[in-house]
Amino acid sequence: MERARVLVVDDKENMLGLFARILGEEYQLTTAADGARALSLVATQEFDVVVTDIKMPGADGFEVLSAVKSRAPDTEVVMMTGYATVQDAVEAMKRGAYDYLQKPFDPDAAGLVVARALERRRLKRQAASLRKELEGVYAFHNLIGKSPRMREVFDLLEQAAGLDITVLLGGETGTGKELAARAIHFHSARKARRFVPVNCGALPAELVESELFGHARGSFTGATADKAGLFAEADGGTLFLDEVGELPLPTQVKLNRVLQEREVRRVGDNRATKVDVRVIAATHRDLKEEARAGRFREDLFYRLHVFPVLLPPLRERREDVPLLAAHFLEKHARAFRREVEGLEPDALRALTGYPWPGNVRELENAVERAVAVAKGKRIALRDLPPEVKGLQEGSLPAEELAKMPFRDAVELARDRISRDYLVALLREFQGNVTQAAARAGMERESLHRLLKRFGLRSDDFRRRD
Repeated sequence: MERARVLVVDDKENMLGLFARILGEEYQLTTAADGARALSLVATQEFDVVVTDIKMPGADGFEVLSAVKSRAPDTEVVMMTGYATVQDAVEAMKRGAYDYLQKPFDPDAAGLVVARALERRRLKRQAASLRKELEGVYAFHNLIGKSPRMREVFDLLEQAAGLDITVLLGGETGTGKELAARAIHFHSARKARRFVPVNCGALPAELVESELFGHARGSFTGATADKAGLFAEADGGTLFLDEVGELPLPTQVKLNRVLQEREVRRVGDNRATKVDVRVIAATHRDLKEEARAGRFREDLFYRLHVFPVLLPPLRERREDVPLLAAHFLEKHARAFRREVEGLEPDALRALTGYPWPGNVRELENAVERAVAVAKGKRIALRDLPPEVKGLQEGSLPAEELAKMPFRDAVELARDRISRDYLVALLREFQGNVTQAAARAGMERESLHRLLKRFGLRSDDFRRRD
């Protein structure tokens, strides 16, 4: 492993010699006998730690500090100072220095300060790397979909990321609301701070206020110590309130006040504490209707409904199913270390035609299962869950139909008839879309859209001589 690079700057030769003995064997050590030489070095080379005296003829330690921080902000700087100039060292730390050494100092103490500075730099770089990785994971382009509905959603999410306002994400269970919330956070000005998710429906009713707002010691049985709530944990960052419609009405009152006053009062505490938190809420319910019915506070609804974004169900963007399926296949094949490379046409048709009441989450589970049980390099119809492959193999069993809402069952039947018609049409004309469109009495582009929706490729029906 390459040794860390340390620059020591001092106009005293004996001080440079001391550091050569302290650090020379463990680090790549460079020395400079004045500030001007140090400025030249930091302009052309990268160092992990710079140790510099403050009082030097010509360019002083403050100029060295400024040059280092402007060129390489992650480089840690340690200032050296005499007893009479400790105040200067304190000022240097306000300007970004990591620590200071007061002359005369113990050589072991100097070595320890440099080691700590290096460890801090390592942790900062690790944190930056993790943030970059998270930004990649939750990049907007990873919210997969090319349908017009999803393009509209992506545009709204990008706008929301640039605005430090409350966002309300709506949509059925499994449509990707938390993924959208994380994408907003990791592309916002708050991305360096915490993203704190909480499922409001999973919080016990008797503890929900304590979890959100914290509690003081002795405020209730079992409160044996002070506790900071989730709002305090998310200070400076983002709090994601998933299924916010499940909160009890008394908690809704307090949440509305927190959003209004930007301060939190812990359970059992008379003092309020200011918090700087961006709230993203999500729900599968129609909160406006819930407010009309008295199950959700109207004032809180309008407090949350600042920037609403509705994520469409998967059945309304079927053209995205092949993209999503391919993404999940690659993801789980890599996780399982299986050489599964694609889907057979009938398997893809089944995935595209199924109404997905559980939305994207159900699709991922289906593909994950298929990857796990697949016997070949491509997922076949037999590898899919019974309710999905039932469309291709014949009618769904009555018990499976009974699990669906009437609208979904009717839509499923209509889709099956539509797909069967398109398959017969393409077989009749051996994949010739122009002739098939003429027979169907529709524009060629319209037929192409239908084929894409049902995962059908005209090439699969062309005669192979």
